[in-house]
Amino acid sequence: MLTIRNANEQDIELVQELTYKIWPETYGSILSEAQIAYMLEMMYSTETLAQQMKEGQQFFLCCDGETPVGFAACSEKKDYTWHLHKIYILPGQQGKGIGRFMIDHVTSVIKSLGAHALQLNVNRYNKAKQFYEKIGFIVLREEDIDIGSGYFMNDYIMELRLD
Repeated sequence: MLTIRNANEQDIELVQELTYKIWPETYGSILSEAQIAYMLEMMYSTETLAQQMKEGQQFFLCCDGETPVGFAACSEKKDYTWHLHKIYILPGQQGKGIGRFMIDHVTSVIKSLGAHALQLNVNRYNKAKQFYEKIGFIVLREEDIDIGSGYFMNDYIMELRLD
């Protein structure tokens, strides 16, 4: 049975453990090993995750029974638009409805807070783009983000209207 709970600083190690199982599989054919390592350190260090939580990102952990299978994080941007910063599911658990379950949970939470839209960034070569489109997200634009050390995130900005 799938469940979702709010995550906090005590869950940072678990978020990191999931990330290190998910990212190599998700991005291994898209990004170099060096860029993956750089991004993991930049975005998923203990200090960075704690700061994201302190700054208002809401983290959610999804479990199948007692087993953690994924996580998500979002925060309000402006004008009743929220941003989904992260949503990751273990590779062996993908295709089982967990991603949809997590998106439904996130949208339910943010709609109760007055949200009208949920936006996200997805790498232009990530197969997850098709998943997002299937559940109603549309591409707003492309964006190339300089993340330092000569690396870029080459993304689509996608949006799901909630009203």
